[in-house]
Amino acid sequence: MNDTTGMNREELAALTIERLLQFGVRRKLLEPIDIYAARNALLELLRISEPYGGNVEEELVDSPVALLELLLDYAAEIGILEDNNTTLRDLLDAKMMGCLMPRQSEVAGRFWKTAKQDSVELATNDFYRLCIDSNYIRVDRIAKNQYWLAPTEYGELEITVNLSKPEKDPKEIALLKTAPQSNYPKCLLCIDNVGYAGRLNHPARQNLRVIPIELDGDPWYFQYSPYVYYNEHSIILDHQHRPMQTSKQTFYRLFDFIDQFPHYFIGANADLPIVGGSILNHDHFQGGRHRFPMEKAPVESSMSHPDYPNVKLGIVKWPMSVLRISGHNRSQLLKLADTILNEWKQYSDPDHDILAHTERDGVRTPHNTITPIARNNANGEYELDLVLRNNRTSMEHPDGIFHPHQPLHHIKKENIGLIEVMGLAVLPGRLKDEMELLAQVLTGSLPFDASIQEHSDHPLHKHCNWISELIAEHGTELSMQAAEELLRQAIGQKFGNVLQDAGVFKRTEAGLAGFKAFIRSFGFQ
Repeated sequence: MNDTTGMNREELAALTIERLLQFGVRRKLLEPIDIYAARNALLELLRISEPYGGNVEEELVDSPVALLELLLDYAAEIGILEDNNTTLRDLLDAKMMGCLMPRQSEVAGRFWKTAKQDSVELATNDFYRLCIDSNYIRVDRIAKNQYWLAPTEYGELEITVNLSKPEKDPKEIALLKTAPQSNYPKCLLCIDNVGYAGRLNHPARQNLRVIPIELDGDPWYFQYSPYVYYNEHSIILDHQHRPMQTSKQTFYRLFDFIDQFPHYFIGANADLPIVGGSILNHDHFQGGRHRFPMEKAPVESSMSHPDYPNVKLGIVKWPMSVLRISGHNRSQLLKLADTILNEWKQYSDPDHDILAHTERDGVRTPHNTITPIARNNANGEYELDLVLRNNRTSMEHPDGIFHPHQPLHHIKKENIGLIEVMGLAVLPGRLKDEMELLAQVLTGSLPFDASIQEHSDHPLHKHCNWISELIAEHGTELSMQAAEELLRQAIGQKFGNVLQDAGVFKRTEAGLAGFKAFIRSFGFQ
């Protein structure tokens, strides 16, 4: 390690650039011949007149983050950053790493060469590593997330408290209000994001690279999420900026993907508001290498049809309404999936609050859709989970009849998208501090008094009913360790209840009968 004693800040920054270049070569972001251009780009970016002139000792660092932080501090000190906030630091961070990145065509060529000569699994391993090494996947921030497993009657649910996306300070929020608006790129998923410099209200993507693939004859792209919620969390996006639409083509695309990436699952958010994801204006899927709790859940009731002799169909033991179909015959599965989708889109069951359409002022609004998930199962079969969704609202449930109901909003009130459907709760970061205070109540060190119960601005006020229930059952003399474990398991139960609210056929005798009546509507017995 170089002795930095006595160096001025520009010399230290120049040395840090050399260490960053060493890291890039060692991690194969760039070849040795590329160092000259990358060095000059970084020197220009950081307004340094000449490179470090001394010998640079090799440092075997596993991540560029510490080096980038030193350079970002330097940029703030000399005024390159207008303000030393997270948004501006992130924009410059991506720009610096962009100087080290291979061209898009090189990344794609390397990926498919590895896939052909070795395996697609090795190709995704290498690509995932590149996305981490380029600091596109922010492992330093993702590590801040809280994660645990919570046992329920449906198996162990996965719980994450999302702490990876940094909070914006008041100055940043004020800057965002006055930031100029732009329609380019059209959204966060458009292919135009590759190499984009970013702006105050749109992240920089100079360190983003994608892999071109073909799904059902159309060009799509495969990339990873910068804030992965599970192992190798990937996004598969349409070349065109067109809205989410669940159709026969959706199932063809899902199967095409798992044919090319047999070690990954792939799923789609529903294509309607309330039951869909956060981005409905650009068709996309999410995939990755992870076994979610729903995949592990067993089929509890099977049915058959003479026209589908080699296809298995069953109801999954899950809080939401899930049909699982599987088999080796791809064409039969695709035909059945399309049949189920079309039947569900026009299916009504008023006894279970399910209406396929409503009409107002002559406008007919559809409410039924499906959240589909495809994978190759342990028997080498195609396996497709079809989650029945309905986005209707009512006076009693204005956020959605099949959406987390108001008594659960203190834990989760956002849409239940693909990831949550499969059994991984992504909970708001506020819960970290609130859980710490709740634990203090359960140990007796924080009184559950008027300061909490009568002041709506207290962070625990929204939890008052829940706190009363916990105290009635467990008291206020728990050890801190016992209180924390109790809260983790209780939040897991709450998430199970959230998923039950989102289920269209409830986990009751009447609900199961209604579910089977729907299945019989397309000929299965």
